[in-house]
Amino acid sequence: MIKVKIEKGQSDRIKSFEMSGHAHFAEHGKDLVCAGASAVSFGALNAVIALTGNTPIIDQGTDGGYLRVVFSEDEIENDDIQLIIKAMIVSLQTIEQDYGQHIKIIFKK
Repeated sequence: MIKVKIEKGQSDRIKSFEMSGHAHFAEHGKDLVCAGASAVSFGALNAVIALTGNTPIIDQGTDGGYLRVVFSEDEIENDDIQLIIKAMIVSLQTIEQDYGQHIKIIFKK
């Protein structure tokens, strides 16, 4: 199962997110849940970098199945970054609605 942990701080602003695990929806290379979650998360991360000029702290596993992104205090206060990441969460929640046995989103404060 893919676990997505969203850490929020004061005023409900997103401080970090972490994706770990594998969906096991289908065999490697044909797993639509994994592909969708990866496309959404990396698309949002690329949008943050390209559209805001900010590069958060990024930690990736060497064999896939792990991504952690941590925002600086300035990035947490950036409304554009917050909107992009909130859009990512909405997209991931849509995947979770249809494939909840393969992806779980957890919010932490």
